Amino acid sequence: MARTRSEQSRQAILEAALTLARREGYGKLTIDSLAAAAGVGKQTIYRWWKSLGAVVIEALREHAKTIPAPETGTLEGDLAAFLRATFRLQRGDQGTAPLLKGLMAEAQLDAAFAPSFVEFTGARRTILRSILLRHVSASREVEVEAAVDMIFGAMWYRMLIGHRPLDARFAQTMAELVGRQFA
Repeated sequence: MARTRSEQSRQAILEAALTLARREGYGKLTIDSLAAAAGVGKQTIYRWWKSLGAVVIEALREHAKTIPAPETGTLEGDLAAFLRATFRLQRGDQGTAPLLKGLMAEAQLDAAFAPSFVEFTGARRTILRSILLRHVSASREVEVEAAVDMIFGAMWYRMLIGHRPLDARFAQTMAELVGRQFA
């Protein structure tokens, strides 16, 4: 007979995963440290998740704030608002950037994990695409897809390389550039 998850244990594991990954870095997170911090056995984690990355993705899904598709009345305004909110979630002590960088690295190294990461990041892509399609003809779908890739490509580049901040100014600049493309 299969054992059911204890919701209390599951929440403890998810909380511990975020806390440890933020404090020590995703690369230093281990099943041993996670189990100890959550007060569960390692077998509990292995029984419920395929990998550490899967635990962290679930924790991020449950604890991340949902960023809606803002409706300011203009493409530029909607994009700027969406990007400012996205960038704000990535900064600071409780920011997701360090976790996302670790998960991106994991996705490059673990072919079995990569599809989960693509699915996880796809939610934000879907919101961004909906913002663009609200203002742009569906006949320009190829351009919309390219714009989504360019926006997220620039965001990931800045996040991974760290040469410039993900801030409100960058959000506004990206919104203006994309807005001109579809004007």
